Amino acid sequence: MAQLKTYTEDALTDALKSHDKDAFEYLYQNYKGALFTVILQIIPDREIAEDVLQEAFITAWKNIDKYDAAKGRLFTWLFNVTRNCAINTTRSKNYKSQQKNDSFDNYVTYVDEKENAVLNINQIGLRKQVHQLREDYKNVVELSYFNGFTHEEISKILNVPVGTVKTRLRNALIELRKQFV
Repeated sequence: MAQLKTYTEDALTDALKSHDKDAFEYLYQNYKGALFTVILQIIPDREIAEDVLQEAFITAWKNIDKYDAAKGRLFTWLFNVTRNCAINTTRSKNYKSQQKNDSFDNYVTYVDEKENAVLNINQIGLRKQVHQLREDYKNVVELSYFNGFTHEEISKILNVPVGTVKTRLRNALIELRKQFV
């Protein structure tokens, strides 16, 4: 596979707005992991989540002209587009019907997996605390701790130096400690 061209956020946005297919491929390759994780938090069914991911990228492609860099980063806009697609899916009649008609066996497996799972961060209120942080701190904490990205991956996603990512994480953790003391 040929190596994809790299883009700054502004160059990527400009290329996407001119409907450059290489830019879209770059966007997909570099953002799909983080966005898929967002969807899985709303829709645990991987097959449906994969469909929603495709829908989110198509929606982003069709509506890229609505993105305004003055209002926020490209990742934040994509995050919101993706989250909205996932929420819209859960509200659809087809999804609700499928959930009602799900096999009992699926729930037995799901419950068994839940019993072995580590305490969900949403149950202890950590995510709520993280969302009270500054936007730049919140983004790095979400990507690092909740989505499992490395510092280097976060650096590429947010288009900031690795050192900045580490500093923001450190400062975010200091702020979180203050909230729990």
